[in-house]
Amino acid sequence: MPLSITVDPDAPVAPYEQVRAQIAEQARGGGLPVGHRLPTVRGLAEELGLAANTVAKAYRALEADGVIETRGRHGSFVAAGGDTAAREAATSARAYARRARRLGLDRAAALAAAQEAVAAEYDRRD
Repeated sequence: MPLSITVDPDAPVAPYEQVRAQIAEQARGGGLPVGHRLPTVRGLAEELGLAANTVAKAYRALEADGVIETRGRHGSFVAAGGDTAAREAATSARAYARRARRLGLDRAAALAAAQEAVAAEYDRRD
């Protein structure tokens, strides 16, 4: 099951973000199964015509998001990230709710602020 990534150098989105988003989408969508070994940073960089640091930045972001895990010299693999992503989102939501309450926002104002932030993030074009 090959990794399928295309990078558009003319896109307004940075190349590392294009790589990150496409790997994340394939992993979360089941195109890359849990445990699938990803190409090395250098190997993928050469294949895509990118600098190794660009791919390394994408891999670091994917690891921080729980999409992949790096096992030292053994390489990087697709992680069982569905549960991790849901847990991290719930933790962040609880932290936000606590902070909003400490700031004195009522429930409606806290929800409105969260909804506006989510809408802005999901609607942005980067």
